[in-house]
Order: sequence, then structure tokens, then C-alpha cells
Amino acid sequence: MKEHHIRVQRSARYHVLGDPATAKAIWIVLHGYGQLARYFLNKFEGIAPDIAFVAPEGLSRFYLDEGHQRVGATWMTREDREMEITDQREYLDSLVEELRKTNQTVPVKVLGFSQGVATACRWSLGGRTRVSRLVLWAGSIPPEPPTNMLGQGWADIRVDIVLGTSDPYQGDKELQATTARLDMAGVQHEVHRFTGGHTLEPVLLARLVR
Repeated sequence: MKEHHIRVQRSARYHVLGDPATAKAIWIVLHGYGQLARYFLNKFEGIAPDIAFVAPEGLSRFYLDEGHQRVGATWMTREDREMEITDQREYLDSLVEELRKTNQTVPVKVLGFSQGVATACRWSLGGRTRVSRLVLWAGSIPPEPPTNMLGQGWADIRVDIVLGTSDPYQGDKELQATTARLDMAGVQHEVHRFTGGHTLEPVLLARLVR
């Protein structure tokens, strides 16, 4: 048996708050595991009228319950992971090119939440899009980028690390591992903690994206 791959076209869904054509900045916000983009984007409603918030949806959807009533999306699994990483980078680069058709110099900033953190990291390090700001919220840098890639890829990027004090999936150990990797790579970063769990805290969110 020999494995093969072919390139196919498919439709990807994304949701937008604001007008990318006139925005002072475009924030690409990447949801977590099992979420849908439209519900995730609700967290950004009313933050800033001059910013466009764009929530692309992971290309793989699945049922969250036995009754097949609730649907979520994921960015990837470990199965055929290298091709899935390649596909998500191409997807996000193509999305930005579409958004910038009438506003080519608008800065692009990225926020990843939970599983979206790994996607944000891989894209900002390996994609075509130049990202000017990176917020990694309640997630970890994926294991594969070497130290020199982090240092080169994020040399001119502001990186913010965010974690709730009672997050059941990320704790002090994971936070220390993340900051240690960034320190070793020489990447400038700032850590933000808030009282809460695995969620977007609205006051801190508004402060960071403004």
C-alpha cells in the first residue's frame, strides 16, 4: 500500500466584524477545539469600530454530542498532520490576500485561543503573511519549531501570552515552559494573567486588541 495526496478545492467559512476595506487593523482570531467561528467572534463584538475582526473556521467539523445536535470544528488532528498544517497555512494566507484586496497596507494581527494558539504559531512562522502582533491565549507553542526559527520568525513581533489563573488545561508549568522557550529564542514577550478559567476575559481582551 502506498499513500498519495492530491490538491482539491473546497469552501472555507469565515465571519467578519467590521469592514476590512477601511479598518486600521485586521485581527485574525483563531478559535479553539470544538468551537464554531461565529460564536467565537461574538466575544469581539463592540470592542473597536475601526478594527476588523475576522474569524476563520477550522476546515474539519464534527458532532460534539451523541444526538448529533451540536457541531464544532477543529484545526487539525495528528492524522496526516504535515499536510493539515500545510493546508491551514495556505488557507489563512489566501484569506488575508482576499481581505486585503482593497486595503493592501493594513496591518494584520493574530490572536489564537486554545487549539488556535498552535495554528497561530505555525502560520505566523511558516506562512506568507507578515504578522505584526501575536496574542497566544490559553495555549502552548507547538513542539516542532526550533529555537532559531522562533527567534527569526518573531524577531519583530510583539508576543503576548495570556492565561487564566484556574484554566483546567494550562497551568503554571506550561506557562513557564512557554516563556522559557521565548527567552531562549530572544523573543520579546509579555505575560498577562486574569482571574478565571479557559475563556476570553472581556476586559483584558479589549485592552490587548485595542
